[in-house]
Amino acid sequence: MAEIVELLSSPSHRYVGRPADGPLPANAGDLVPEIRIRAGLGVVGDRYFGRPAHREASVTVIARESLPGGAGLTQVRRNIMVAGIAVDELVGAVLTLDSGDGPVRLRVRRAAHPCAWMDATIGPGAWKALRGKGGVRCEPLDDGVLRVGPVAFTVSR
Repeated sequence: MAEIVELLSSPSHRYVGRPADGPLPANAGDLVPEIRIRAGLGVVGDRYFGRPAHREASVTVIARESLPGGAGLTQVRRNIMVAGIAVDELVGAVLTLDSGDGPVRLRVRRAAHPCAWMDATIGPGAWKALRGKGGVRCEPLDDGVLRVGPVAFTVSR
């Protein structure tokens, strides 16, 4: 069964400067039990919400199966971590998630490529290990709410 493992909505950027200097500390409220998504705008309260340059890629999704044990959304800076959904294979598709409050459609626009910060936040070699498995960037097509826990999903091409 598929599930939403973690959700992140962060109002600030943590990766500034050089990876060798380390990230800024995580905000205590970044990991949340639910997120509100707005069509064409992204995750309410997130640093990319409503920004024109990010509207077609404002929601990011990664599969837990892609990450080493113990790594989570505060390290990879994606919005949604799922289990049981091979998200990296879905570029060009529409992923519909329903965690109990109605379906939320996400058009999977492109891969979310990992960066050198992964070696600083997860550990040496993470950047290379996550190539091709860094998740996806999506355009939200519906307003809705997603919650941590079991999720029904469909994929349409």
